[in-house]
Amino acid sequence: MTMSLSRAAQRRLLLWALLLPMAVVNFVTFILPMLRLGMISFIEARPGGVLTDVFTFGNYIDFFRDPFSYKLIWNSLRMSLIVTLGTLVAAYPIALFLYRVNPVWRNILFVITISPLLVSAVVRTYGWMVLLGNKGLINGLLMSAGLIDGPIRLMNNELGVYIGLIEIMIPYMALALIAGFGRLDPVYEEAAAMLGANAFTRFYRIIVPLTMPGILLGCLLVFVLSVSSFITPKLLGGGRVFLLATEVYDQAIVRLEWTQAASTSVIVLLIFGLAMMLYTRIARRYE
Repeated sequence: MTMSLSRAAQRRLLLWALLLPMAVVNFVTFILPMLRLGMISFIEARPGGVLTDVFTFGNYIDFFRDPFSYKLIWNSLRMSLIVTLGTLVAAYPIALFLYRVNPVWRNILFVITISPLLVSAVVRTYGWMVLLGNKGLINGLLMSAGLIDGPIRLMNNELGVYIGLIEIMIPYMALALIAGFGRLDPVYEEAAAMLGANAFTRFYRIIVPLTMPGILLGCLLVFVLSVSSFITPKLLGGGRVFLLATEVYDQAIVRLEWTQAASTSVIVLLIFGLAMMLYTRIARRYE
């Protein structure tokens, strides 16, 4: 009995020893900066971004008094939801194909799918600027084919942001979907086919419910990344698309309003928390 307790204690000690380095790194690089960010959001600042020692709720009061703040929240949520839905529609067939393809080809195709992650989002966004510009490749091909008389505005608006973000998020969504496809067993589809179910019925009655954990995980990941994205909306939006993330950038870098940027960042974190709560609540139904 004593030997058994000793071994259990050794396992616990080993577990804590393995978790301690990651816990320390997470505390130093994530928790402490978040706490500091929260503190700054309650500090009053002088013109020029000079922080004082005065504690105030004024930063949050100013945020919720400004009608533009509600526009930022609405734009961010709407755009993130549309990007999440578009990414899911684009990535789901890819993930399903990768899950079912011959193992000989699976690794090669999987590497091809996630290879865009090896390139910076900034570089990929500039690539879309070349493609979507008024004199870009897409407009050039359409005008050369005689399909349009003049260039179509494919960027410096929300359309360009949607295109760029969906393309950037597809590898993340595909990874999350594949990770959640563990319960997908061909036996269930074969049984449904034997009972007379057609392909569409098998898809939405068998495949979708079994892959719902992956769908939920991918949607959460893409939604959070879309809400916090500012490089792609800034470049492809041309300064005409106003989101929470781009506003934080302008407040912190352009206008040096550190306390306002901190309070806006806390609002974004609260949106992340609400998304996590919603994900947890829905995911429990599919456990």
